[in-house]
Amino acid sequence: MLKKRIYQSLSAACLALAMGACKTPTLVQKNENRTVPATFTGAAADSTNNIARVTWKEFFTDPNLTALIDTALQRNQELNITLQEIEIARQEIRARKGEYLPTVGLGAAAGVEKAARYTLPGATEENVDIKPERRTPDPLTDFQVGAYASWEVDIWHKLRNAKKAAAARYLASVEGKNFTVTNLIAEIANSYYELLALDNQLAIIQQNLQIQGNALKAVRLQKDAARVTELAVRRFEAQVHNTQAKQFLIQQRITETENRINFLVGRYPQPIVRNDATFNDLVPKAIQGGVPAQLLQNRPDVRQAEQNLVAAKLDVQVARANFYPSLRITGAVGSAAFQPGLLATLPESVLLSVAGDIAAPLINKNGIKALYYSANARQTQAVYNYERTVLNAYIEVANQLANISNLEKTYSEKAKEVQALNESSTISNSLFSSARADYTEVLFTQRDALESKFDLVETKMQQLNATVNVYRALGGGWK
Repeated sequence: MLKKRIYQSLSAACLALAMGACKTPTLVQKNENRTVPATFTGAAADSTNNIARVTWKEFFTDPNLTALIDTALQRNQELNITLQEIEIARQEIRARKGEYLPTVGLGAAAGVEKAARYTLPGATEENVDIKPERRTPDPLTDFQVGAYASWEVDIWHKLRNAKKAAAARYLASVEGKNFTVTNLIAEIANSYYELLALDNQLAIIQQNLQIQGNALKAVRLQKDAARVTELAVRRFEAQVHNTQAKQFLIQQRITETENRINFLVGRYPQPIVRNDATFNDLVPKAIQGGVPAQLLQNRPDVRQAEQNLVAAKLDVQVARANFYPSLRITGAVGSAAFQPGLLATLPESVLLSVAGDIAAPLINKNGIKALYYSANARQTQAVYNYERTVLNAYIEVANQLANISNLEKTYSEKAKEVQALNESSTISNSLFSSARADYTEVLFTQRDALESKFDLVETKMQQLNATVNVYRALGGGWK
């Protein structure tokens, strides 16, 4: 009676401990907010038109630019590094998939053992009557050959969720590659337009050097005629030197921009084929931004953050499963004998084994709890990262749409400024020739005219870059 109560008490204690082992800590999980505004600030809602749906070959029509992009998509080192990250993620899926499938292998073993006479094995060998040709050798040898298998039964979907998490990270790596493609195309296009702008600025400088050189000759003639002093000649000379210095700075920027494009294309420095005469004829494309909700499908970085969030949630499920019992089944089949020639003697040499074990963490679960809390913290981190990525995408689009509108107005005003200063420069030269204007007025007018032309070219470049940037911000270029 007492023994029965003891067994019952032990059974109850083991059951209580097992239930306690399966109990998981309570966590507060954060859910992501997927709500976005209905429209972009100051823009009308139109879900049917979205420039992000246009392929980059349709968006960029300059054949020289499209040739650069095409080469970069094949040779850019950063993009190729990203492709290898995708391959690494793909192999991770294979590894996770193999974990929840049975493991089967073939093996062979050989050993030797000398049993003491006054032990149970030794005494047993002494009393067993075996035919002389099969008598146990001394020392005892052991030969085995066979197949073995092991399988952890995925009761709580721990291994399956780990595979799903690896698959989500693989998809995230694919989206990361798409995001790299989008940024690469935008960076090449922006650098290409900058190069065209620098070419035009260099042409403006060279034209002004010719004008300023002619003005300097005229001033020297007037000095010889005692109409102006040496001060006027020196001021005009200083203006020419200042413009020449700008010319060298522009040439350096052209070299650096060309080399930046060559780096993105994945080749050593060489001249960039381009037609700078077309720069002034380029018209920024009309942009249709669609609605903010489309960013969730079009932006690769948003899609990447979403996949990372899915993986982080699955990691929490995997960490929770560590609190539950795990079941492993092992088995082996083969042949064993103390002589190699007896391995084929059946059924005497047949070796069979099947075993199953179930185990659950009982005490000292701090390590498992730490992994669980860490997985939940990473899941919360992934939520914040997803929300930040969506917010950043919305703000980028809103900024670029506003930038396009304001740059259009700026360019119109700059064009009027250039026209007015060109006329002022002609008037000032005429008045100076007839001694009705001071030479400083000519200098200031020429300087302002040069700067205004520079600003007009810069504004045109900013307009083109803004269209590229809003195309990238909307998620275009990777499809």
